[in-house]
Amino acid sequence: MKKYHVYGIGAALVDTEIQVQDSELQTMGVEKGLMTLVDEARQQELLDQLEGHLVHSKQASGGSGCNSVVAAAYFGAKGFYSCKVANDEFGEVFLNDIRAAGVDANFDDDRDHGQTGKCLVLISPDAERSMNTHLGISAELSVKELNEAALADSAYYYMEGYLVTSDTGRAAAIRGREVAEQNGVKTALSFSDPGMVEFFREGMAEMLGNGVDLLFCNEDEAKGWAQTDSIDDAVEALKAVAKTFAVTLGAKGALVFDGETLHSIAPYRVDAVDTNGAGDMFAGAFLYAISHGHDFATAGRLASRASAEVVSQYGPRLPGAAHTALRDEILSA
Repeated sequence: MKKYHVYGIGAALVDTEIQVQDSELQTMGVEKGLMTLVDEARQQELLDQLEGHLVHSKQASGGSGCNSVVAAAYFGAKGFYSCKVANDEFGEVFLNDIRAAGVDANFDDDRDHGQTGKCLVLISPDAERSMNTHLGISAELSVKELNEAALADSAYYYMEGYLVTSDTGRAAAIRGREVAEQNGVKTALSFSDPGMVEFFREGMAEMLGNGVDLLFCNEDEAKGWAQTDSIDDAVEALKAVAKTFAVTLGAKGALVFDGETLHSIAPYRVDAVDTNGAGDMFAGAFLYAISHGHDFATAGRLASRASAEVVSQYGPRLPGAAHTALRDEILSA
């Protein structure tokens, strides 16, 4: 029996969410629906332009991989997260939030001076999120942040696709995958963003290696990887790089492939106000379910229900108690 159900690696970010109009995105030169890496000056410039807007989450911890590990933990999984935070106020906020979820991390490491990463999340009226991320000290994430003993004692190793943008972060993710493969730990990767697939394809192929056990992506990312407009062709292409996978289809639900059968997962109808964290929640709920003996179809249903819940509220995470209610609703049915 492994100590951890999920070991994740990725950025440590604190999110600020602001509602905007599409016209404002255009005025500010923000690409809609994508994650864009920016420097601190550009992020501050955007904040200055948005002064006076309603801010829903002034200090909400984020980071794609962390959102997933925290969600899995609140559902009942034991998680570990490797990241890099600075010795500053935002770093303290971030670590306190994952502590509250019961997730282990490299808390005892000496934290370097610098700035913890921050993500400005702009929410447009159609609930789409456009992210402008200043990685701060997360850009320096490296193999030093890996805890190989904890990783080897885990059921799943989960890589955040955003790490592809950093040479040291990508190297850390790859080293973690190698440790996982040497110790019988199942490997999982999220493509994270269409831009990662489009602009960092070679690095993403390095992270995939000879293929992962489980891949998470959305429809745009799947088609982008396969370089096709056909979801059927994309599904076939994913089989070459992952033994199993889940493709989220937004309001159309999801497709999950368990290695033999492709399951169509029905959507749960909600009024979406903020899609930030939807894919992260899907992955976290799915990892919880399959690491607790549930089949892929059941895991897909829980993940679909949980991600529908997260888009119906502001912020990328749900309150802890909400996970228990969702788990009981789907898994006890």
